[in-house]
Amino acid sequence: MLKIFTNFADFITFQILGLNQGEHLSEAIHFFIEDTLKIFFLLVTIIFVVAIVRSFFPPERTRRFLTKKKIIVAHVLAALLGVVTPFCSCSACPLFIGFVEAGIPLGVTFSFLISSPMVNEVALVLLFGLFGWKIAVIYLVTGILVAVVAGFVIGRLNMEKYVADYVWEIRMGEAEIPQLSWHDRIEYAKGYVKDIISRIWPYVLGGIAVGALVHGYVPQDFLLRYAGPSNPVAVPIAVLLGVPLYSNAAGVIPIVQALMAKGLPLGTTLAFMMAVTALSFPEMVILSQVLKRQLIITFVGVVTTAIIMVGYIFNFII
Repeated sequence: MLKIFTNFADFITFQILGLNQGEHLSEAIHFFIEDTLKIFFLLVTIIFVVAIVRSFFPPERTRRFLTKKKIIVAHVLAALLGVVTPFCSCSACPLFIGFVEAGIPLGVTFSFLISSPMVNEVALVLLFGLFGWKIAVIYLVTGILVAVVAGFVIGRLNMEKYVADYVWEIRMGEAEIPQLSWHDRIEYAKGYVKDIISRIWPYVLGGIAVGALVHGYVPQDFLLRYAGPSNPVAVPIAVLLGVPLYSNAAGVIPIVQALMAKGLPLGTTLAFMMAVTALSFPEMVILSQVLKRQLIITFVGVVTTAIIMVGYIFNFII
């Protein structure tokens, strides 16, 4: 079915615009048109379905569920729930406060905090559609593993004193969980699609544009020279390049697609993608409202180390 987008891009690029195949400009424009259509089609379709799933997991129900589990099980469940529970910069502070005030251990909260942006369910489906199920499964498993391990390590460090003081002073009452009919869930899904698309479309288009430039203009030997398998520090470089960027996982996928097409190893590509989604500078600015500097530094250090290890492991085994 997605072949229709390739054909449409062929028509616009080579018939309407009259560009020649194999040229840098035509390759970049073709990539941009095809991936814009393909990704937004997948986004609209999948976000609607995911929104129905999300409607069964409101934050209060998530908090109640996690407080009843043993610590190891809670880490895993928190990471898994992060995949299907909304998390972004605008919701970082209230969600973090709500989890802490519900009595969820700090490390478990961080497992959720890490997995939710890193293992974005929309990005997971897009990866499946663009790269196949093996890459999607690798992304899912490694993202959850990083979230569980990093959250467990942070929890063992006993850093509760580095959560902003006002967080501990807030007392949240027991919120009622509304019972939704299927009509309510469908209406919620429609609104959720509109809300998500309206917020992420600039980042998705920006990611596609960067991916198009990489695909059309960046020489393959340039990428392989600085981030190829022969460079022992390629993975840390990819992580450092990803931190300043601001995008969600769906927005960075077009860049990932272009990088992999140029021969960038899977582990290095995964490390870059995880750094963009879990360690972005804007995200750290938001979290600084509820975390003290020592805890933010620890969070960044632990997650960075875990991501780099994932990158090296997958470069070694694949």
